[in-house]
Amino acid sequence: MALDPAGQVNFCETLQMLDGFGRIFQTKWTNLYSYINSNFTKCCKNSGVLMVVKCRKENSALKECLTAYYNDPAFYEECKMEYLKEREEFRKTGIPTKKRLQKLPTSM
Repeated sequence: MALDPAGQVNFCETLQMLDGFGRIFQTKWTNLYSYINSNFTKCCKNSGVLMVVKCRKENSALKECLTAYYNDPAFYEECKMEYLKEREEFRKTGIPTKKRLQKLPTSM
């Protein structure tokens, strides 16, 4: 089986990339919109079971931010480039990103 050229993404990899978007998206979004998320979280904690009714405004603001950021073509390209970089590194080393980023134990 031949490998794809460095900049190409096949259909199966597109699905993997979308799965990887969750991780990338969450870290980037958390930094940019943490104040909206914290407002929603506070409202939910204070409202308890009635959060569905009481936190509609906060939920709408949260959805709006998520949708705008997720549909941004620049964000898609940024995530695609990050995925391609990780894929290239995996093909060179054979070690997944998660294992490469793990710290080695200090005492051996």
